[in-house]
Amino acid sequence: MRYTNSRSDAEDVLQEAWIKVFRHLNSFSENNSFDGWLRRIVVNTAITHYRRNLKHAHHIDLDEVHATPRDLEAFKELEFTKEELERAIGQLPPGYGMVFKLYVIDGFKHKEIAEQLGIDLNTSKSQLSRARRFLQEVLAGMSKRAKEIES
Repeated sequence: MRYTNSRSDAEDVLQEAWIKVFRHLNSFSENNSFDGWLRRIVVNTAITHYRRNLKHAHHIDLDEVHATPRDLEAFKELEFTKEELERAIGQLPPGYGMVFKLYVIDGFKHKEIAEQLGIDLNTSKSQLSRARRFLQEVLAGMSKRAKEIES
C-alpha cells in the first residue's frame, strides 16, 4: 500500500511480485537473506508499476512552503500517531511520495532512487525536500485542528 494509490493497485503489485518470486526462486542464494531478496523484488515491482502508470498521473505543483523558525520550533513539540503520519504521507503527490518513501522509509540513497525512477539525482533531492515541506504543512494543520477541537 505504501507505493500505490489504491488497494487494488497494491494487490496487483503484490500478485506480480509473487509471480516473480516463484519464477526466479532458483536464483535465490541460500547465503543471502530471503527477507531482503523478497523485499527487493516487491519494491522493484512497485517501482515498475509506478513508472508504468506515471503517464496517467497528474503532477501537482505546490507553492513553496516557507516555515519560520517559530513554526519549526512548534513542530518539534508535536507528537503524532502512526495512523496520522501514514495519513499525511498518503496525501503526498505521487512523485514526492515515491521519493520520500524510498528515501526515508526504505533507506535508499538518492543515487539509487534516481536510477530506479529514471530521474536526475537533483530531482530526487528536490522531491524529498518538497515532500518534507508538504508534510510539515499537513501535520501542522492536523495539529492546529486537534488543538481547536480540544478548546
